[in-house]
Formats: sequence, C-alpha cells, structure tokens
Amino acid sequence: MTHPLYIAFIWHQHQPFYRPCSSRKNYVVPSVRQHATKDYLDLILHLEAYPQLHQTINLTPSLILQLEAYINGEAKDEDLAFSLSDEHYFSEVDQRYVLANFFRGYAPHIIAPHARYQELYDQWQTEGEDWCLTHWQTQDYGDLMAWHDLAWIDPLFWDDPEIAHWFKQGRNFTLGDREAIWQKQRQIMSQILPKHRQMQEQGQLEIITSPYAHPLLPLLADTNAAQVTQPDLTLPSPAFQWSQDIERHLRKAGTIYGDRFGHPPLGLWPSEQAVSPAILPPIAQQGFQWLCSDEAVLGWTLNHFFHRDDQGRLTDPELLYRPYRITTPQGDLAMVFRDHTLSDRIGFDYGRMSPETAARDLIQRLEAIAQQQQNQSSPDPWLVTIALDGENCWEYYPQDGGPFLNHLYAQLSHHPQLKLVTVSEFLQQFPPTVTLPAEQLHSGSWVDGNFTTWIGHPAKNRAWELLQAARQTLANHPEATPETHPEAWEALDAAEGSDWFWWLGKGNAAPYEELFEQVFLDHLRAIYQALNEPMLLD
Repeated sequence: MTHPLYIAFIWHQHQPFYRPCSSRKNYVVPSVRQHATKDYLDLILHLEAYPQLHQTINLTPSLILQLEAYINGEAKDEDLAFSLSDEHYFSEVDQRYVLANFFRGYAPHIIAPHARYQELYDQWQTEGEDWCLTHWQTQDYGDLMAWHDLAWIDPLFWDDPEIAHWFKQGRNFTLGDREAIWQKQRQIMSQILPKHRQMQEQGQLEIITSPYAHPLLPLLADTNAAQVTQPDLTLPSPAFQWSQDIERHLRKAGTIYGDRFGHPPLGLWPSEQAVSPAILPPIAQQGFQWLCSDEAVLGWTLNHFFHRDDQGRLTDPELLYRPYRITTPQGDLAMVFRDHTLSDRIGFDYGRMSPETAARDLIQRLEAIAQQQQNQSSPDPWLVTIALDGENCWEYYPQDGGPFLNHLYAQLSHHPQLKLVTVSEFLQQFPPTVTLPAEQLHSGSWVDGNFTTWIGHPAKNRAWELLQAARQTLANHPEATPETHPEAWEALDAAEGSDWFWWLGKGNAAPYEELFEQVFLDHLRAIYQALNEPMLLD
C-alpha cells in the first residue's frame, strides 16, 4: 500500500504568568495582549480557509487564564495603563517610559508600514530621547501610544471598519480613541478560545495542553537529571526534588482544558519539550495519550546521530518519521519527535525569504522526504512532525506571515503526496509499532538535548536554590493546603515556570530580562507572605 507523507504541524502558544502578586498592580509586560491581537487568532483563521488541512495547536494554561483575565477586564499591563491614561498629565518620568517601551517590535514590519509611527520612530532614533522630551508636543505621545497598539493588530483584521478608520486617521488620537482601540483588542481576544473550540469540534484542529505553569517537569522531579548528558555540570545545592509537583501541574492543566473544550486533552506538549523517564508515569496516570519532544532527545535515546545530506535529507529517516510506544505501569503513551531542521526553517529562516520562495522551499523538502518514503517502500506510513513556537516568529515575516502561510497552504491543500493531519488522528489510524522502554528515554529538551539553558549557570542555579528554599518552607507548613492557602500554591506554581530560568544568566537576552527576574522573585515573595514567613535571599 502506498501512503502519502503525513505531516503534523504543532504550534506552541505560550506566555508565562505575568500576573501581579500583592506587590504589583499591573502585569509587567504586554506580551499576552500583543500576541493575542497579532498571532493567536489569525493563525487558525488562515488555516480555516483550507478545511482539508488539519493541524495541532498547544494552548498553555498560563496563556488561557491570562487571555481570559484581559477579556474580563481583570488584567491590565503597564503599557495598557499608560495608553488608557491622559497624556496631558504625564510627568517626564512617564514620557520617558513611553519612549522606552512603545517602539518595541521588529521595526521593518511593526513600525515601517505606518507613516505616522515611522515618523515618530525616526525622530526618536535620529535625535534621541532627550530631543523628543524637549521638542515633542503632548499629541506626539498620544499618537505613539495609539500606533503601538494598532501596529500589533494582525493585518488580517485591518479591513475591519473601525481599524480601517483609525489607519486612515493616522494622527491626532485622543484618549477616547485609545480606549476604543483597547475595546477592539478585547473583541479580537474574545474570539480566540471559541474559534479554537469550534475548529476542534469540526475536526480541523486538535487542541493540546502543557503543564499548568509551564514547568520543566524533569527538573521538578530532580535537578540532577541535568547531569545525564553533562556529568560535570555544576548544579544547585541542595537539589530540587519535588516530583509530587508534577501531578499538580498536569491535573490543573487537564481541568482548565476540560472546562474550556468540553473533554479531557489527548496530547501534551511537555514544557520546552523536556522529558525524562521520571515524568512518564504521572503523564500516563493523568490520562494523556501522547506527547512530543525533539529529534535530539530521540537521537540520544537511540544512540543515533541524525545526519542530513547537502539537500537536507536524513539518513535513516524512518527512525524520526514514526511514532513510538512508551510503556509505563500507568498505561502506554505514544511519542512523536519533531524534525528540528524543518521546524527551525519556519521559526528562524523563512522570514528572510519572499513568501513564495519560503513556501516552495518547505514543499520541496517535504516532497524529497515523500520520495524517500516511496523509495524505501515502507509498509508503515511516515509522520513528519513540525513543531515550534506559534507566536514569536511571525514578527519577522512580511505581513505577519500571512502571505507565507497562504502560499504554503494553497500548495498543500491539493498536493497528491502530502497530507496534513492532527497527531491524534494519525495515531488512531496508525498506532505505534515500535516500543521504547520508558527507562531508555533520554533526559533532555529541544535545546541540544540537554537542560543547560535553564540550569548550570550560577544565576540559574541560584534561582533553583531560592525556589527550593521556598518550596521547603511551604512543605514545613502542612496546614497550608491548596484549599486553605491558594495564594501560596499559585505563587509556587508560577515560580516553577521554565521561563524565568531561561532568561537568567548568560545565553539569552530579552528587552524584559530584568523585569522577568523581578517577577520570579515576586512569585517567591508571595509564598513567604502567604505563610507569614520572612523571605531570605542570602
């Protein structure tokens, strides 16, 4: 039997908990709001135009809860607080904040398409902040704040009558205009979850989830797991070893998912695609049927190096392009492993090409894999998994990636060799035929098959040690249960998220790096405050 080449796109939509604790009034960054109006809804609306194409979307619980908080009017970030304030009363400190924060974004695609925004940007870039403080009028700040919010609305929505009116207006925006823009943002955000649910019920999407606050499950179980690939890596002391926290993150994720989508989730995106043998039993225990990770993890597991020729074709492709069965005492799990190269082409390379060239490049690479499958006459179908961040890359594509996706989907929708499927529908039709012993699974993540992005650097280790101290303090209060002290447990969950460790220390840089460290410490501080204990940072 000749099979088409099955392809599973998995888009990962995630934001960590930016919500304030008792010491903060507003979310510290606007990332949830901005990506909600630019990335989450339009991604699936582009797909909806091609109903024969099926995909998988991961909506993390931390993202879902923050989206709902914005929609319900319960959340406000610092930038939004400024946008909804009267610029006539701004102090110099306020004006400096606006200048420092309201030009954020990839300027060629976020700022340049809008003449007034570009005008203000040129003045700020050419003359400098102090010049703007001296020469700008109050109206310039009002226009800057309005354009920052408008520019983060996806081009797919620009023909909306109200948005088109604001684009035509161009300048002289009032506080009332910015309040109306905020209501338009909420209107777009309010469609995200219902549209995902609708398309899942129609069979075009599969929605999956991640552990509640996006923690690195293997490191929750034991930070010493980081020494699997690097035995000499310096690690936190004492080790963080709270495997019981895994069940809580998984259970809460399942509850949030079930409340929004009407049934339990089938698939799990482990945070950072990080896996280890220790996390498999609780995942199976919670009823998940499949999870995904990276080809580097599979390579370590099989003791196999995935080599590609000069045209990008894998040797031994059948090892990567199939699901695996993992057996645990709590039940079997299926695992798929993403093609790292194809995923990175979308995530980091195609934005620099024309949409037509980028789409054709991906099609040709998939056609080459399909030809390999045909040449090998494999009795089992192949599944190419392309899994990546579904929000951050589009900023670097023309028109937020819409032309690329439309060119890609138009070619895929009638391709005789290539068929897009959700992971679950492939697994239901073609269950895994190869078993990996659970204890053989490598402990690693999508980054080089290890954990050094989140642990091993002195700043990262110090954060784990602070987290360990807070976790132990909570354990020392057996009376503080999730029911009696929910604020302490919520703060713990948030502090266990992977994102804070990602940004600490060397290796990654972000415009909000210092703020992220403050948010992490705020989450820890909230644990101690809830327990009426002093927080020690020594």
